[in-house]
Amino acid sequence: MTYAIVETSGRQIRVEPGRFYDVDRLAMKEGDPITLDLVLYLSHEDDIQVGQPFIKEAVVSGTVMSHLRGRKIIVYKMQPKKKTRKKRGHRQDLTRIMIDSISIGDQVLAIADATAEPVAAEVAEVEVAEDVVTADA
Repeated sequence: MTYAIVETSGRQIRVEPGRFYDVDRLAMKEGDPITLDLVLYLSHEDDIQVGQPFIKEAVVSGTVMSHLRGRKIIVYKMQPKKKTRKKRGHRQDLTRIMIDSISIGDQVLAIADATAEPVAAEVAEVEVAEDVVTADA
């Protein structure tokens, strides 16, 4: 099993080929290729490489699948015994990227299977709820 830990948008995520991940919004169009070259850790079969801080010539390539918004987060601030209350909501803008391959220099260590269905990453799974309006008749 081949995987890498990369840094993107100020966060570190564990990526595998054939999976998609949600990261902070990137200024790219849907279908554009993306290369993540800030690879911190790489595991291929029994070979492990740790960067100091990054692994030279290691590249994780992928494709931008879509742009979406994350789940709503409610921020509620209250001061007891005062009549001060603030309720705010926030939805983070996200970009869903599909990891295609992991490589070092010219050597491709792992590539996504083109016939397999994309698999959602458990850590970065985001449910997008549509607004539903119901009317009482």
